Amino acid sequence: MTSLSRHEDYAASEAQNREFLVFSLGEEEYAIDILKVQEIRGYENVTRIANAPEFIKGVTNLRGIIVPIVDLRIKFHLDKVEYGGQTVVIVVNVADRVVGIVVDGVSDVMTLTPEQIKPAPEFGVTLSSDFLSGLGSLEDRMLVLVDIDKLLTSEEMALVERTSA
Repeated sequence: MTSLSRHEDYAASEAQNREFLVFSLGEEEYAIDILKVQEIRGYENVTRIANAPEFIKGVTNLRGIIVPIVDLRIKFHLDKVEYGGQTVVIVVNVADRVVGIVVDGVSDVMTLTPEQIKPAPEFGVTLSSDFLSGLGSLEDRMLVLVDIDKLLTSEEMALVERTSA
C-alpha cells in the first residue's frame, strides 16, 4: 500500500465523520450539525411578535437582517426556562433562512463517527422524533441529535415568517 492510497483511505473515513455543536437544554445534551451554525451570541432582549406561538420569543436585528428567535426550551416543553449568563442564541442558517435558537448553554464541538450515531428512538424523548436525526453515543455521554432543518422548516416556522413580515 502506498502512502497516497493510505491517505485516500483516511480521507474517505474522515468524510463520513460529522461535526456537531453540543448544547444543553435543562439536564439533556443536544447537538446540531456544525455546518448549519452561523454564529453564537449572548441572549439579548427581542421584539415580541403578536399572535406568534409561545416558543417564538420574537425577532432581533442582526446586522440588518430580521431574525426570528426560537426558544428551544419552550419548544421542547421543558419545565424551567430561565435566562442567565450562560443562556445563548445559536444563529443557524437553514433553507436560506437565518434563525436564532435560544439554549441554556453551548459546551463544545464534537466529531462523531457513523458508528457513534444510533437511530432515534420512537418514544421516551421530550422532543417529537420527527426532529431527531439520531443519538450520538460517546463513552459516558448521550447526545440527542436534532435535525435543525426539519425543526425550523416546519409549518410553525412558516407561521413566524407570515407574522413577522
